[in-house]
Amino acid sequence: MQHLEHLSKDKKLHKVITGQQPHKLVKRKNIHLHLCNSIMSQQLSTKVADVFQQRFINLYGGKTPTADQIAATPFETLRSIGLSNAKANYVLNVCNFFIAEKITDAGLHAMTNDELIAFLTRIKGVGRWTVEMILMFTLGREDVFAVDDLGIQQAMCKLYKINAEDKKAMKDRMLTISKKWSPYRTYACRYLWGWKDNTPEN
Repeated sequence: MQHLEHLSKDKKLHKVITGQQPHKLVKRKNIHLHLCNSIMSQQLSTKVADVFQQRFINLYGGKTPTADQIAATPFETLRSIGLSNAKANYVLNVCNFFIAEKITDAGLHAMTNDELIAFLTRIKGVGRWTVEMILMFTLGREDVFAVDDLGIQQAMCKLYKINAEDKKAMKDRMLTISKKWSPYRTYACRYLWGWKDNTPEN
């Protein structure tokens, strides 16, 4: 596990890694669907997000819908599973963009991280954080750092004693620390999330 050896050079991060199962990154298909799921899941707990994703898949008979099928879904049908107006619109935006740009999974897998962020954030409703999550969890990219993720911010502030009051200074410090983790920053984020989820708040 090359990433473990590299990340363990950071003594504080090494403590976080110890006791966790090594993370594996996976390259997935149906990127349009993962992007839709990411939008639906925003600001929801994992449990609630899973319910929405199941309801969404049920609209298509439990099968994986194509971008064309989702784009053809009436707005009111998307609203009927509990999505807000904004989220229903954003889901349709994603699929219409994929159709208009003739996007394929292979085409996205061939792009660099920066190219993907620039390309996919052209979709209304898709921000940098959303694309970073897709890079990590759908495209299996090893070197992504989600500086705007609240969980990563909280974990790093606690671990490295960073003052969270000045947001710009906090992010600058986070970026400086994370440079040492390259080219395995995705794994570092995964370990930080895992540590935060299993550590008491006090």
